[in-house]
Amino acid sequence: MTISNSDRVKLKYISLLLLFFFAQGTKSAIAQTQPATEQQSPQQLCSAQIGTAIEQITNRPQFSRLRWGISIQTLTTAQNLYSQDAQKYFIPASNAKLLTTAAALQRLGSQFQIRTSVYASRGGLRIVGRGDPSFTDTQLQALVQQLSRRGIRQVNQLIADDSYFRGSVVNPTWEWEDVQADYGAPVGNFILNQNAVELKLLPQQIGQPLRVQWTDPAEAIWWRVENESLTVPAGETTTTSVSRDLKGAVLQIAGNLSIDAEPQSVSLAVVEPTEHFLRHFRRALANAGITTQQTVVARTSQENTQELAAVTSPPLTQLLIETNQNSNNLYAEALLQAIAAQASSDTSNNGLEIVRNTLTTLGIAPSGYVLADSAGLSRHNLVSPEALVQTLRVMASSHVYRNSLPVAGISGTLKSRFQNTPAQGIVQAKTGTMTGVVALSGYLNATSYEPLVFSILVNQSNLPATAIRQAIDAIVLLLTRLRQC
Repeated sequence: MTISNSDRVKLKYISLLLLFFFAQGTKSAIAQTQPATEQQSPQQLCSAQIGTAIEQITNRPQFSRLRWGISIQTLTTAQNLYSQDAQKYFIPASNAKLLTTAAALQRLGSQFQIRTSVYASRGGLRIVGRGDPSFTDTQLQALVQQLSRRGIRQVNQLIADDSYFRGSVVNPTWEWEDVQADYGAPVGNFILNQNAVELKLLPQQIGQPLRVQWTDPAEAIWWRVENESLTVPAGETTTTSVSRDLKGAVLQIAGNLSIDAEPQSVSLAVVEPTEHFLRHFRRALANAGITTQQTVVARTSQENTQELAAVTSPPLTQLLIETNQNSNNLYAEALLQAIAAQASSDTSNNGLEIVRNTLTTLGIAPSGYVLADSAGLSRHNLVSPEALVQTLRVMASSHVYRNSLPVAGISGTLKSRFQNTPAQGIVQAKTGTMTGVVALSGYLNATSYEPLVFSILVNQSNLPATAIRQAIDAIVLLLTRLRQC
């Protein structure tokens, strides 16, 4: 068969077209499989399109059994861009800190500090703790050095005045699993090293129990260890668990650790924070050559006389950064204590009631939330996305408040999220995670649209938190594509 020159031209032209369309189709397929961080020039979205785009994410089959609560508004004009069950209650996890830190800033002021003092007391010393969450062994040494410079060499009675704040050191609505861990540590007048102790579990010979190594060996005598763990052959799965009994004095260790495994680090909440503080204080005094005859915990206050030594916490500005950026529960609960103590001479005053009154004064509707703690660890907390958006809008002009929030891809609990995406650096938001709950609420300083405020809460999920975070992040990335149109 003979092909004419004109047919050859036509075939060449058709071949080129086929190659072109094949290449375009390949690019499209690759783009669909690439993560958002690698796709080029994402399509712009008008505000009228954002709802449909969001629901393409929230309506995925794997999300059919969980609850979404979403509120997205413009910051300055409060225009509602998207809403889904925004007025209904959700467990907020650590998004509750947005409410309590707003109230703390309003009640206490950005320069507020917490003072720990040592007073002379009839031949002895009386230390008054006021719930400084930043107090560590370094501050303890500073107190001891001040006392040493005053020539004190013997203390007949060392009194820990535990009367400044009279509330419970453990929130009764927290779960037992949480109050054993460092993130659920007790919060009272005396806080040392965030009221947590550390230990490591190390493998020994196969068939032997794991070795328990305390970071502070002196802590070992205060615990009775029931060690039912086992060192197993190399490559076997790690199944170690550490828990306390209901009375708190017995440490139960179980499970397996392979002989070639790295040591397992465990952080535990202390059982009696005031006694724990006294033990460390007495030891620090002894190391400085100051002997102590007796230690006492006093539950009733005394008139303050001569202050012999004192240390103060960083200002509230810095305390808020630790609270929100690292989602520190102990800091949040300590700030609640400070709010209660500053409000009245009766320090049994309910701090949560004061928070509620303060937020109402700021214009945040009290019907939008129910708080059982200040940290968000309690599952009794209930908050609507609308209440969080309202709080964020009210506090938007406060640089101290906004700077306390993690920045996408840069700091705090958002440091590893949104990296190399359009959201990096322009989203300031508070994270929240607990079993079945994932949350993100904050600000988005859009480059081609007006600033936004948003709250996304997910409840009743049986999916891994990472899967929910990816969906939430996808919604936030949609917001970065908004344009005026």
